[in-house]
Amino acid sequence: MSPSYQSALRRCACIAKSSSPYLRPSTAALSQRRTSRRWQTTDAAAPSNPKITSIVDQISQLTLLETADLVSSLKSRLNIPDLPIGGFAAGPAAPAAAPVEEEEAAPAVQEKTLFNLKLQSFDAGAKPKVIKEIKAMLGLSLVDSKKFVESAPKMMKEGVPKEECEKIVETLKGLGAVVVME
Repeated sequence: MSPSYQSALRRCACIAKSSSPYLRPSTAALSQRRTSRRWQTTDAAAPSNPKITSIVDQISQLTLLETADLVSSLKSRLNIPDLPIGGFAAGPAAPAAAPVEEEEAAPAVQEKTLFNLKLQSFDAGAKPKVIKEIKAMLGLSLVDSKKFVESAPKMMKEGVPKEECEKIVETLKGLGAVVVME
């Protein structure tokens, strides 16, 4: 038999099984199986302590909002900090005082790494060279790059790393344009 006939035969068999009331179990039998499986799995995991069993029963009857309140009150009473997802697997444990000191020192040392480049102005004699360079840098057509240069001051690029910004500024400065890193 060819594969298309085999797949058609399988579909017909599945349809026949699902439509025949004699071949499929009743919904009552299915729910009884689910309940018995659920009961068997919880029975094996159920604590033997009656106090814990009653607490688990009470918690399982709470609504979602009540459960959220329970979690927040347990965190506050037991002094459990809010951890990001995967907080325990994030890395090796560090002393609590060290990160605070690093956070205080970090803003003073932290340096801006991404800059925006803005074309401020250009020399009239250097206009064709600047247009060609803008065309190459931004991937614009010749007409669009001409309009871009003529509409200076205008933002060229945003979120550019410092090294690349410095290269672009030096290149355009050599051509006679004034570019500012913001």
